[in-house]
Amino acid sequence: MQQRRPGFPARLPGTAAPAPARPAPAAPAGGRSQAPSPSGVGLDSAAVRARMVQKLAAGGITSTAVLQAMGAVQRHQFVDSALVNQAYEDTSLPIGLGQTISKPNVVARMCELLLGAEIARSGGLGRVLEVGTGCGYQAAVLSHLAREVYTLERLRGLHDKARSNLRPFRLANVHLLFGDGMLGYAKGAPYAAIIAAAGGDAVPQAWCEQLAVGGRLVAPMAVSGGQQMLLVIDKTPHGLKQNVLEPVHFVPLKSGVA
Repeated sequence: MQQRRPGFPARLPGTAAPAPARPAPAAPAGGRSQAPSPSGVGLDSAAVRARMVQKLAAGGITSTAVLQAMGAVQRHQFVDSALVNQAYEDTSLPIGLGQTISKPNVVARMCELLLGAEIARSGGLGRVLEVGTGCGYQAAVLSHLAREVYTLERLRGLHDKARSNLRPFRLANVHLLFGDGMLGYAKGAPYAAIIAAAGGDAVPQAWCEQLAVGGRLVAPMAVSGGQQMLLVIDKTPHGLKQNVLEPVHFVPLKSGVA
């Protein structure tokens, strides 16, 4: 019998259930609902996001699917109201609890790398595991690229914030999970791709085990001297193939929940 997958949002065994959420507004006929624009801010215009997408393309992002996803997701809905004027700049921004929302070019770069997986080239991205939900922005982008997105957050405050941020968009293929990201989420495995928004000294073994053959893992990893590099691991029938790419800067990968 096929195991039933968690709905939205989900939680891991042993964690407290989140507080009841307010009912989401009904989606308009003909498609996904659009989150309301901040009062007095014209950042919801397609032109603003189009300029960001143009800069991403000029900076080397070539995947049409990634560029379309970046243009579709309203990044200003995922940052604090005081920072909306910086939402489409290529910069990371604080989201609370010592965490940040990644730069648009980093999100686009990592998503484009995921689409380069062998399994994605042959049949598109199926299930994706994201470690480090943060404010939910990258999960929203991934929702346009993958059939299902399982996203793990270890900080309760950010898990709740992401749920609140994502609710207006009614993304049925995004499953929020509260738990230790270093353990992955075995119930959703195997994954066509795994993406991490935090970097440690080594890639957890659980991630490698939960990656499908033909799948790809993209994560920052600390190297000698404490510098972080972007790491790509492809799982082949003969084992793991690793490539170290450019320097990056992410928050440190931690275990446990808080």
